[in-house]
Amino acid sequence: MNILLSILVMAMAVYLLAIITDEYFIVSLDQISRRFNIPGNVAGASLMAMGSSAPELFIALMSLLSAGGAHGDVGIGTIVGSAIFNILVITGASAAAHPVAITWRVVVRDVVMYTFSLALLIAAFTDGQITLWEVALFLALYAVYIVVLFNWHAFAPEEADDPVETVSDEIDLQRERSGLYFRVTALVSRIIGFFMGDPERSYWRAFAVSIAFIALLSYFLVEYAIVFAEALSIPPVIVALTILAAGTSVPDLFASVVVARQGRGDMAVANAVGSNVFDIRGFCITPNQVQSSV
Repeated sequence: MNILLSILVMAMAVYLLAIITDEYFIVSLDQISRRFNIPGNVAGASLMAMGSSAPELFIALMSLLSAGGAHGDVGIGTIVGSAIFNILVITGASAAAHPVAITWRVVVRDVVMYTFSLALLIAAFTDGQITLWEVALFLALYAVYIVVLFNWHAFAPEEADDPVETVSDEIDLQRERSGLYFRVTALVSRIIGFFMGDPERSYWRAFAVSIAFIALLSYFLVEYAIVFAEALSIPPVIVALTILAAGTSVPDLFASVVVARQGRGDMAVANAVGSNVFDIRGFCITPNQVQSSV
């Protein structure tokens, strides 16, 4: 009974994450990017990466709060598994959705930053804990990364691209699809929309409420992943590395595929790699969180 219930809850949480991302988060993100004239590859590595990686961040936090931090390895496993999923599955799915040209300088920019972040993370793990000064270092480096992103065209002016455009046509096309699944999804989306408002007009509200919903759904994912693992008598970290990692990467997957279909390959890849950079920063915001897992 616990196995079935936990599977249903986790499946529903992932389903709602997909709707929130596809119907509200991406639209609000595009509107914010248009409002501030942000190039696509910058928006992908910053705003989109932060928002679509929120599940991993909140799962890491919730796992620390669950059972007095006894399941902190759930957060670690989710982030590690999600990073692998992002690099291998999301980039591949984006290319399959719409093969487009990728700006090599954008890819190198994000991959170098991610590689450097991994090296720092490994160094921080050597003593089995993350201290306050290490937290400050990671956050400071992420701040530098954001500054570089928003000033990227000063370094590579020939890479200038247009600000992202709205994806409302993509969303409208999906809503017109027939079938029971799409009718149910449209009904659920309207219910969620009561809290979100119009993402094209009230984009800040939709963006903020989306993050709040993601936090709530992340709580249920953590709790029922632990229930599922205990019912099968397996370590919760195994569930985190597989089910939670793939489930929490659904927002990244949907976000990248949608923008890839619009021909914005740089934004799709930047989201996948930028999400991993953000995950590492989010993973390190709480000192001593790896003691129980190392």
